[in-house]
Amino acid sequence: MEAGGQVFEHTHFQDPAGPRDSDVLRRLSYLTHATIKKVTSDIERFSFNTAIAAIMEFTNGLYKAIEEAPDAFNTYEGHEAIRSLILMLAPFAPFICEELWEEAGGEFSVHTQPWPEFDEELARAERITLVVQINGKVRERLEVDADIPRDEMEKVATSSDRISSLLQGKEIVKVIVVPGKLVNIVVR
Repeated sequence: MEAGGQVFEHTHFQDPAGPRDSDVLRRLSYLTHATIKKVTSDIERFSFNTAIAAIMEFTNGLYKAIEEAPDAFNTYEGHEAIRSLILMLAPFAPFICEELWEEAGGEFSVHTQPWPEFDEELARAERITLVVQINGKVRERLEVDADIPRDEMEKVATSSDRISSLLQGKEIVKVIVVPGKLVNIVVR
């Protein structure tokens, strides 16, 4: 990988022998690119506390990936995740990141490297948690495809067993749909 005109050493990150868990690698790649996107946006808005929170969530996701597939960090996706973590953390913890960069095989200073870039396609979630509310109170959370159309969101929400039982005998006054986030059903 090019980094600040220098090649980032791959000495610690060779592809493992044997089969690769593509589901873990796909999630790792999504997590990496979504975090880069979030942290970049937060830093540009001077929201440093939320940038650090996103880095902490990313770290927790990396721990989970290690538990699921320890060899995942011997792949390109794992290498990219670790490299990105160090680069995003560097403005907040400069001294330890300098040490981590060197330990990971990076050349020169971590602070001379370009900011990691995200791929919009890889940063897009495949699944989301759809929140279903009745009169503003959360009554259900459903896993759905991220690109679900607005009308389909309403159908999925109202056809849920839990929601349909809560709606029995009530008149639906209005259904408010926030694409990709929630469905609020107003009843009397």
